[in-house]
Amino acid sequence: MSPRIADLAPTEAHVTDYDRQHAALYLRLLDAAEEGAAWEDVARIVLAIDPTREPERAHGTYQSHLARARWLTEQGYRDLLHAPR
Repeated sequence: MSPRIADLAPTEAHVTDYDRQHAALYLRLLDAAEEGAAWEDVARIVLAIDPTREPERAHGTYQSHLARARWLTEQGYRDLLHAPR
Protein backbone atom coordinates (compact mmCIF):
# COMPACT_ATOMS: atom_id res chain seq x y z
CA MET A 1 0.00 0.00 0.00
CA SER A 2 1.29 3.46 -0.89
CA PRO A 3 1.85 6.04 1.82
CA ARG A 4 -0.81 8.73 2.10
CA ILE A 5 -0.15 11.81 -0.02
CA ALA A 6 -0.48 15.07 1.90
CA ASP A 7 -2.08 18.08 0.24
CA LEU A 8 1.22 19.93 0.62
CA ALA A 9 4.72 18.51 0.37
CA PRO A 10 7.25 19.37 3.09
CA THR A 11 9.12 22.65 2.86
CA GLU A 12 11.89 21.93 5.36
CA ALA A 13 15.44 22.65 4.25
CA HIS A 14 16.36 19.00 4.81
CA VAL A 15 15.09 15.66 3.55
CA THR A 16 12.23 14.38 5.68
CA ASP A 17 10.80 10.94 6.36
CA TYR A 18 7.86 12.00 4.15
CA ASP A 19 10.32 12.66 1.30
CA ARG A 20 11.89 9.25 1.73
CA GLN A 21 8.51 7.53 1.79
CA HIS A 22 7.40 9.37 -1.36
CA ALA A 23 10.58 9.10 -3.43
CA ALA A 24 8.84 7.00 -6.10
CA LEU A 25 6.03 9.56 -6.32
CA TYR A 26 8.56 12.36 -6.81
CA LEU A 27 10.23 10.40 -9.60
CA ARG A 28 6.90 9.85 -11.33
CA LEU A 29 6.14 13.57 -11.12
CA LEU A 30 9.52 14.49 -12.57
CA ASP A 31 9.10 11.96 -15.39
CA ALA A 32 5.62 13.28 -16.19
CA ALA A 33 6.84 16.88 -16.21
CA GLU A 34 9.74 15.95 -18.46
CA GLU A 35 7.30 14.28 -20.88
CA GLY A 36 5.06 17.35 -20.87
CA ALA A 37 2.08 15.57 -19.32
CA ALA A 38 -0.89 17.75 -18.39
CA TRP A 39 -1.02 18.45 -14.67
CA GLU A 40 -4.65 17.30 -14.62
CA ASP A 41 -3.66 13.86 -15.89
CA VAL A 42 -0.82 13.64 -13.38
CA ALA A 43 -3.11 14.68 -10.53
CA ARG A 44 -5.63 12.02 -11.52
CA ILE A 45 -3.20 9.17 -12.19
CA VAL A 46 -0.25 9.78 -9.86
CA LEU A 47 -1.84 11.71 -6.99
CA ALA A 48 -5.28 10.04 -7.16
CA ILE A 49 -7.06 13.40 -6.98
CA ASP A 50 -9.86 14.21 -9.42
CA PRO A 51 -9.04 17.65 -10.86
CA THR A 52 -12.61 18.07 -12.08
CA ARG A 53 -14.11 17.64 -8.61
CA GLU A 54 -11.27 19.26 -6.64
CA PRO A 55 -9.39 21.57 -9.02
CA GLU A 56 -7.72 23.76 -6.39
CA ARG A 57 -6.61 20.84 -4.23
CA ALA A 58 -5.42 18.84 -7.24
CA HIS A 59 -3.40 21.71 -8.69
CA GLY A 60 -1.97 22.75 -5.32
CA THR A 61 -0.93 19.22 -4.45
CA TYR A 62 0.61 18.75 -7.89
CA GLN A 63 2.56 22.02 -7.73
CA SER A 64 3.72 21.46 -4.16
CA HIS A 65 4.99 17.95 -4.78
CA LEU A 66 6.61 18.76 -8.12
CA ALA A 67 8.43 21.70 -6.50
CA ARG A 68 9.64 19.41 -3.72
CA ALA A 69 10.77 16.80 -6.24
CA ARG A 70 12.76 19.46 -8.06
CA TRP A 71 14.24 20.73 -4.78
CA LEU A 72 15.37 17.20 -3.98
CA THR A 73 17.20 16.93 -7.30
CA GLU A 74 18.83 20.35 -6.90
CA GLN A 75 19.63 20.51 -3.18
CA GLY A 76 18.04 17.82 -1.04
CA TYR A 77 20.12 15.02 -2.51
CA ARG A 78 23.02 16.31 -0.39
CA ASP A 79 21.21 15.12 2.73
CA LEU A 80 20.90 11.67 1.20
CA LEU A 81 24.60 11.55 0.33
CA HIS A 82 25.60 12.43 3.89
CA ALA A 83 23.01 10.26 5.66
CA PRO A 84 24.41 7.54 7.92
CA ARG A 85 24.16 4.08 6.42
